[in-house]
Amino acid sequence: MTVSIASFPIAPPPAHSVVYAALDLGTNNCRLLVARPASGGFRVLDAFSRIVRLGEGLARTGALSDAAMDRTIAALAVCAQKVRSRRVDHLRAVATEACRRASNCGHFLDRVRAETGLEIETIPASEEARLVLAGCGPLLDPHAARALLFDIGGGSTELLWVGLEGREPEMLGYASLPMGVVTLADRYGGREVSPDLYYAMRDEATSALALFDDEHGISDWIQRGRMQMLGSSGTVTTLAGVHLELPRYNRSLVDGIVLDRTSIDAASDRLLAMDYAGRAAHPCIGPERADLVLAGCAILSAITGRWPCPRLRVADRGVREGILYGLMARNGRRGRMGRT
Repeated sequence: MTVSIASFPIAPPPAHSVVYAALDLGTNNCRLLVARPASGGFRVLDAFSRIVRLGEGLARTGALSDAAMDRTIAALAVCAQKVRSRRVDHLRAVATEACRRASNCGHFLDRVRAETGLEIETIPASEEARLVLAGCGPLLDPHAARALLFDIGGGSTELLWVGLEGREPEMLGYASLPMGVVTLADRYGGREVSPDLYYAMRDEATSALALFDDEHGISDWIQRGRMQMLGSSGTVTTLAGVHLELPRYNRSLVDGIVLDRTSIDAASDRLLAMDYAGRAAHPCIGPERADLVLAGCAILSAITGRWPCPRLRVADRGVREGILYGLMARNGRRGRMGRT
């Protein structure tokens, strides 16, 4: 889903202030956030998100296609222009699963540098998990002992097991599952999804969760009632928008909302009952994500089925916010802040 700048609280550029930017290049999306510190958090100056499908066909060929690289570089050129026009002082740009896996990632990043001037670093899954935790940390309930945080991406799904008994959230374990909405849709198809096809995707995702569950005893913590679940991804934000019956996606109504399992299942069932045209026409999905959203729902269904936590908190935030917090902390600002 393309997120317009109007989805964020935009502030006019200040005359004298340090400006920070975070760029997250994933398997499916290219996202930029430009902000400056503000009282108790940061204020967004500019934002950009475009579906680029950088990892389209990657699972089959092992390389980024020319068409995918061209699409992505066009989006990155827009980001570079925004960075220049906002006179950004500190920028960190990262790439995740698609670039980690692609045999021609070096060639692609050389093109990005030559054609846009942007320097992008490919980060390991452990760093991606750390940034997700930093970005979503303000939404975690400190009264719980543990949290399961997940991010369903285009090429991978990140799972984080988080301790909340100290002063700051502590990542006790993480796993990066090599499946996301693009990789599953590429293998199973995303336009015509029958119930049997949907359940096959869900079963594959369920099998991938077993080792992480056994390693950390997550199911036992759920039975004790001392844990929470938080999801950060386009899948969970889309389902929140479907549940709220929004006439158009609105981040301010979605970020931080709590959904119970009945609401999650009902929203997923509504999407599964739609054909491709119906999903494409939905205001919280659109044609760019209509063939991907059910793969995300299948992964989410596997997660909530394996770990039946009664409630899920939705986060429309993640890597970019984590980058901004880190940049501001290194520049003498507070490390845990919220958007304003």
